[in-house]
Amino acid sequence: MHSSVEDLKTEAMQVKILPALQDNYMYLIICDSTREAAIVDPVSPETVLQAVKDENVNLKKVLTTHHHWDHAGGNEKLLQMFSLPLEVYGGDNRIGGLNCMVKQNDRLKIGNLDVTCLFTPCHTSGHICYYVQSATGDRYVFTGDTLFQGGCGRFFEGTADQMYDALCKQLSSLPDDTKVFCGHEYTLQNMSYALHVEPQNENILKRIEWAKLRRATKSPTVPSTIAEEKSWNPFMRVHEPSVQKHAQQTDPVRTMGSLRKEKDNFKA
Repeated sequence: MHSSVEDLKTEAMQVKILPALQDNYMYLIICDSTREAAIVDPVSPETVLQAVKDENVNLKKVLTTHHHWDHAGGNEKLLQMFSLPLEVYGGDNRIGGLNCMVKQNDRLKIGNLDVTCLFTPCHTSGHICYYVQSATGDRYVFTGDTLFQGGCGRFFEGTADQMYDALCKQLSSLPDDTKVFCGHEYTLQNMSYALHVEPQNENILKRIEWAKLRRATKSPTVPSTIAEEKSWNPFMRVHEPSVQKHAQQTDPVRTMGSLRKEKDNFKA
């Protein structure tokens, strides 16, 4: 495994960080009071079932961010392996096993936890992020390949306008203390590019040193927070003069497009 399994526990909920493949993350979300659970992007069904057994929870939902195989490729096998029917959520008909189509601002529950679906097309045309809240103030967002720590997904099926809307309008408007759980362990690669864009940004320099220590022990670098991403992620800082100067643009959407084009060919 590329990283160790970690648990984040609060009074109301638990998130179990489950590494998969070369650098993917799956997340088991557990409502503490009801022991009901959901899994985000279960590409490795065997790992998911073992975690469900270990935690003794009632898995009811699969939250799929997008149709790419390394996120949705385990859905159908998980449905076959699991003894009870599962609700498979997503925003794209290309998602394997999909039986609950969702759109912007659709709501669902994981036990007593509230989930809001955020439609964030660009990396794929049907990408969904899942914003999870508890009554005690926990706020977590599962961003798939839209928002990474220090970066964003490639614009495979969308435009700079769409990624600007996803990052700088929707996700940026979430409370600053919202914890961000992304789909891949890309932090050091992304922060290397962020430093290229803003070499004087102390937040980036500190995060790189922290991330190096984490990766030295195979510890995951997730989660970050929305406030932190706004302090170091160039794709969420396209209004900043320093970022626009690097991109040689004065418009934030054009800056977004310019950064992504450069990042596509950037060698860390």
